[in-house]
Amino acid sequence: MYITLALQTLGSFVVLFILAKISGYRQISQMSMFDYVNGITIGSIAAEMATGLDAHWSYPLTSMVVFGLLTLAVSCLTDHSLKFRRFMIGEPIILLHNGKLYKQNLKKAHINIDELLESCRINGYFSLSELQTILMESSGKFSFIPAAGQKPVTASDMNLPAEADSLSAVIITDGLLLTRNLKALGRDENWVHKKLQQANCKTISSVFLAVFEQPDELLVFPKDADQTPPDLLS
Repeated sequence: MYITLALQTLGSFVVLFILAKISGYRQISQMSMFDYVNGITIGSIAAEMATGLDAHWSYPLTSMVVFGLLTLAVSCLTDHSLKFRRFMIGEPIILLHNGKLYKQNLKKAHINIDELLESCRINGYFSLSELQTILMESSGKFSFIPAAGQKPVTASDMNLPAEADSLSAVIITDGLLLTRNLKALGRDENWVHKKLQQANCKTISSVFLAVFEQPDELLVFPKDADQTPPDLLS
């Protein structure tokens, strides 16, 4: 009976872990996936132990002991194995690096381009050109590395007049031209094609993201499914 119960407990952990893995980092907040699954499961078992009237109290107690031993075993393995630690806890995902936006990694992180741009704005970056690297950490939070020319130096440090930041309007997203945004900026499709030619992009459908930059520039990120970001975090 207790062996069956222990196997059922391990099985529930595996299922919950896989579901958490599929749901993506954003569901985890500051916890690792293992901590997330472990906390939910132990809490559920504890609730069953406190309120369950049909089963003997020793059953959920045995499950909690099994999970406690499992937590200890995983902790030891993650301390001694980098591959196992990356699998259980996760690793940062490079979303943008040196002017390249990695579409496949956005999908892997379950992040769309609007969410990425929103996070940039919340953190004070109103243009992707201001950034060298964007990472999504295993906690689900974003980390930003400013471009070399965008290090935080105040205007007063240089005795220069301060200029207000301006919003960057999305013109193309995943091969789709946003004509409403284009008209609001007083530009037309011919202007878009001209800028795409300057960026060595032949068609609108070949562009993953294009953002209008003041005063009259178009920041273009072409589609490239074969792009693989450098493994900077080994």
